[in-house]
Amino acid sequence: MKKLLIPCVYLKYDRLVKGFGDNTVLSDDPAGYCSFLSVNGADAILLFDLSDSDEEHELSLLTVRKITKAINTPVYGAGNVKRLEDVKKLLYAGCRKVALNMAKQSNIDLIEEAGKRFSKSKILVCADSLEQILDNLKVIRENTDGALLLGKLFVEKFDEIGVIPVINKECSAAEILSKNCVLGISGDIVNEHASDMYSFRDELSAAGIETSAETAAVPWEELKTDCAGLVPVVCQDHATGAVLMVAYMNKEAYEKTVREGIMTYYSRSRKCLWKKGETSGHYQYVKSLYCDCDKDTILAKVIQIGNACHTGEYSCFFNEILKTDDVSTDPYTVLEDVMSIILDRKENPKEGSYTNYLFDKGLDKILKKVGEEAAETVIAAKNPEPEEIKYEIADLLYHLMVLMALKGITWADVMEELARR
Repeated sequence: MKKLLIPCVYLKYDRLVKGFGDNTVLSDDPAGYCSFLSVNGADAILLFDLSDSDEEHELSLLTVRKITKAINTPVYGAGNVKRLEDVKKLLYAGCRKVALNMAKQSNIDLIEEAGKRFSKSKILVCADSLEQILDNLKVIRENTDGALLLGKLFVEKFDEIGVIPVINKECSAAEILSKNCVLGISGDIVNEHASDMYSFRDELSAAGIETSAETAAVPWEELKTDCAGLVPVVCQDHATGAVLMVAYMNKEAYEKTVREGIMTYYSRSRKCLWKKGETSGHYQYVKSLYCDCDKDTILAKVIQIGNACHTGEYSCFFNEILKTDDVSTDPYTVLEDVMSIILDRKENPKEGSYTNYLFDKGLDKILKKVGEEAAETVIAAKNPEPEEIKYEIADLLYHLMVLMALKGITWADVMEELARR
C-alpha cells in the first residue's frame, strides 16, 4: 500500500498560523502557501480551522474555497465541525474529506449520519485518545474512511481501520509508516520537509516504504527525439478536451513531470527547464501521459489551474483562422458556448436582449423564472410526448445559466462538484 505524506496547516480565517495555541503568522497567503505544498509533493493537505467564532468560521470557509480552487491536491478539513451543516459547508468549499472531532460527544453521534449522508469516503474522525477509537470502533469502521490520531498514539492497536497519525514530536517516520494500519502521516514530521517532499519520499523508499511516487510505463529511452534531444508535447484539458498549448520536453523534464505530477517542459529559447506555473501559479496537474504510435510525440491531459497562455487566454489556440458553420452537439461545448453568450450580454448589454432584460430586473426576477421553468418541466414530464419536456429542460437550463452568470458560477465549478460526488 502506498503511504501518503500530508502536511498540516492551521487557519485563522484569512491567514495561516503556526499551530494550536501559537498564533504566530506563518503565511498571510493561505492559497499561495498551500500551492507551494502542493507542487512540492504533498499527497493531501490537512487543514485545521482555528476560528474562535461563527463569524470567523464563515470567513475561513471563503479562504478554504480559495485554497481548493488554487490546487488539485486533496484538502482534508478539520476543526469547527459541530453539525452536519458544517460538514456540508466544508465539502462544498472543496474539501475532499472532513474530520469529526471525537472529543465532542455530539460529533460521535454525528458519525453515522454524516457517513450515510455524504458517503464514508468523505468522512474521517479525529481522536486524541485510544478509548475514543476503541469505544466507537464499529461506527467508525462502517461510516468513515479512517481516523486522524492526534499525539503519539499506539498505532499497532488499530487493525480494523486505517489511521493517519498527526505527529509533532521526533520519531521515526519509516517505523510508523511500516504499520499496516497506517495510511499516511501528517504534522510537523511532514511539515519539516515542506520544500521538497520528493527527497523525503526517496529516504522512505530507501527504508522500504512505498509512497505515492509514480513511474513511467514508457521510459525516456524508448521515445524518439529530434536532433536536439527533445520531444514535442501537446497539452490538453482533461475535463473539456480543449488543446491548451504545445511545448517540448527533454529527458530531465520528462522524468521530473512523471516524478512530481506537475507539467515541466524544456524552454528552447531560454535553454532550461520550465515548470509551468512556477511564476504565474497556473500549474498543470498531470492526469495522464500518452505517446503516439511512433513514440515521437507526447499527449498530456492535465487539470489546468488558471490560464495556460501567457497572454491571459485560457488556451494558446484562440486565433481563429477558419471555421465552418457546423453546430456542435457536444454537451459541455454547447453549455460553455451558451454561457459565453450570456456572459457577453452581461458585460456588453444589447438592446432588446431577453438576457439583458433578466439582468436588469435582478435576482428576484431571475429566481422567479427559474421556479416557473422548473414547474413547467415537472408538468411537461407528465405528458407522454417527449418533445415538450425537451424544450422545457432547455428553458430551465438557460435560466439557470443566467443565475450562474449573475452569481459568478461557471460550468467548470458545477462539473467539479458533480465529479466530486
